[in-house]
Amino acid sequence: MTAASISASDLSWGPRHGPAILKGVSFDLAAGRTLGIVGANGAGKSTLLRLLYRFHRPHGGKVHIGGGDLWRMTPRAAARRVAAVLQEQPTDFALSVREIAELGRVPHRRGLSGSGTREAEIVEAALHRLDLAGLAERRFGTLSGGEKQRVMVARALVQEPQVLILDEPTNHLDIRHQLEVLEMLRGLDVTIVTSLHDLNLAFDLCDEVMVLSRGQMIAHGTPDAALDPATVAHAFAVTARRERLEPSGRTRFTYSLTASDRTY
Repeated sequence: MTAASISASDLSWGPRHGPAILKGVSFDLAAGRTLGIVGANGAGKSTLLRLLYRFHRPHGGKVHIGGGDLWRMTPRAAARRVAAVLQEQPTDFALSVREIAELGRVPHRRGLSGSGTREAEIVEAALHRLDLAGLAERRFGTLSGGEKQRVMVARALVQEPQVLILDEPTNHLDIRHQLEVLEMLRGLDVTIVTSLHDLNLAFDLCDEVMVLSRGQMIAHGTPDAALDPATVAHAFAVTARRERLEPSGRTRFTYSLTASDRTY
């Protein structure tokens, strides 16, 4: 895997005959960087991710991956560059964990060629990395939510993308596997764009943070700059406080309802 840059210019999207959900979002992300997308429910986070992994074609604007227009690529070429891990996973796969991980190699195969030694090694490495080797022959539908999430991360790694799109990557994971997935993400040579609800996690994991509110970008920069208390308060309609913990130096947020929201 070799990371690629992302350039998004004036992206807009909305349902047919409906209002725009995302309006005029632009950003540039250098290869190998991690961008966190935060905002309240309905802010447009998942919509923006869908534009980046080619699920939705933008109504306006463009996405370039490594300098190439995402929508001028063939689907196979796009799949070699971009992989996505979503929040909701299918439950009716009649496939084993190993078979689902192997699907990540499909964009790299030619014709009817099957898997070779190198592909098998890539799959095994991903299964071990996500603590899934012992579940390799289990049917996907029998797994817990957290186990399913790890399988889909493994499939994305097997895909060997340049860009990894993650929608709430720690959703359903217990504390141990949250930490393991986050540590694994820090060690990847890919460009990462991820939506997050946890601002503390965004502060710790991301090189850059974008804050969305009602489909528009209201802040973008380093976590320290983008996640200032005033911006957080505006985006989430809460009172926000940010403090630095000693001796670790880590930043932590606390929140409370505004006075007008209290009903007691």
